Amino acid sequence: MDHHIPTPRLLPWTAPGGKPCYLISDHDGGPVAERADEIEGLQLDMGEELLGHAAALLGDPRAGAREVRYLAAQLTTALGDALRVARSRGARLGAKDAPCA
Repeated sequence: MDHHIPTPRLLPWTAPGGKPCYLISDHDGGPVAERADEIEGLQLDMGEELLGHAAALLGDPRAGAREVRYLAAQLTTALGDALRVARSRGARLGAKDAPCA
């Protein structure tokens, strides 16, 4: 008999205290999964937009240290979001390739 063991999905938000949140479901989809997909898409879009701003700011010789520090903080957040999305999606891809026990 083939049994499917659900793989926890790392969600793109955290619980109070910064602890990771996971979704455990025995099916694809559902309202929480759909919301997570939307938020991941927004995070990636915002990161891409921020990257464009970064290129412009770093190309401006008049940019001050305060602006560059703010940019670094925003890029750090965006990179953290992108890595979280990559870990979540990578784990789900690996789970689909793994044989069921």
